[in-house]
Amino acid sequence: MSKRLFGIRGAVCSGNTEQEIITAVDRMCSRIFASNNLSAPDIVSIQFTMTGDLTALNPAAALRRCSCGEAVRNTALFCSVEPPVTGSLPRTIRILVTAYMDEETTPVHCYTGGAEVLRPDFAAEASARDV
Repeated sequence: MSKRLFGIRGAVCSGNTEQEIITAVDRMCSRIFASNNLSAPDIVSIQFTMTGDLTALNPAAALRRCSCGEAVRNTALFCSVEPPVTGSLPRTIRILVTAYMDEETTPVHCYTGGAEVLRPDFAAEASARDV
């Protein structure tokens, strides 16, 4: 089966402590990696954004400290701050995982921990798969 490059998206809300950010990133990334059957050789890069009210820890640094961080030890990680937009969801970490997956695969996006409101369609699809 041939592979192609996919973008897998997700988001999670977090409190503004190091431990809360680590826990939120771990929950989101573990779910994305497991739901999409990703392993280290599949993942090209991971980009994070975070809202400006999260200042305790960079999500890329948090991922390196997570239980699933070993899988991305040699993966390029990048983080930037979301532009301030009136009415946007506060304390939110967003992710874009670029990975190779089987061509016929449909990526499973992960919106969790309060971020389901950003993409209720993806949150509902993920919940249906979990049943």
